[in-house]
Amino acid sequence: MQASKVDHLRTMHHLYEADDRPSLVEVPPMRFLMVDGHGDPNHAATFREAVEAVFALSYAIKHRVRSQGAIDYRVMPLEGLWWIPDARVWDFADKSDWDWTLMIMQPEAVCAEVFEPVREGLARRRKLPALDRVHLGSFDEGLSAQILHLGPWADERPTLERLYAFVREQGFLPTGKHHEIYLSDPMRTSPERLRTIVRQPVSPRS
Repeated sequence: MQASKVDHLRTMHHLYEADDRPSLVEVPPMRFLMVDGHGDPNHAATFREAVEAVFALSYAIKHRVRSQGAIDYRVMPLEGLWWIPDARVWDFADKSDWDWTLMIMQPEAVCAEVFEPVREGLARRRKLPALDRVHLGSFDEGLSAQILHLGPWADERPTLERLYAFVREQGFLPTGKHHEIYLSDPMRTSPERLRTIVRQPVSPRS
């Protein structure tokens, strides 16, 4: 049986497309491969290991699901949740205190019965130090504001300021964790052309 093809970037385009004008989106609960970590993403080996593990497992799961005749789908972009415990202002100069969760969205066909055997098989074939830290979980973000940032990640502050100003103007407060969706491959894209959706969950001001 041939697997039907699904492109979640198109079916959920309102969640994975943005421009330089902030907007509100309602984000439904979705399933992700997730891996948690701590430290400067530019220097922490654990960050590079996490990226490698979550992508390797995403592709291995895709091949398993397709071979079972369920669906054939595109592996989704890498996403990241970022936060600093007990900090009110982002410190872009010193990122050593940053906590993060890297994640890749998975279709409904990916359940624990698929995830566990594929991860065990991948562990036997490849040495991936972060693989045992990857888990399958649900993430419910709800109402959020988002904007497209074009350029290096280190230059995000003006984009963040515009996003937070929009949140205040709409009568909301930022809640939850800073969320980034990486639409560009940094290995193939020059820094000034990197495209990143910056998303912030919000709640009504009361």
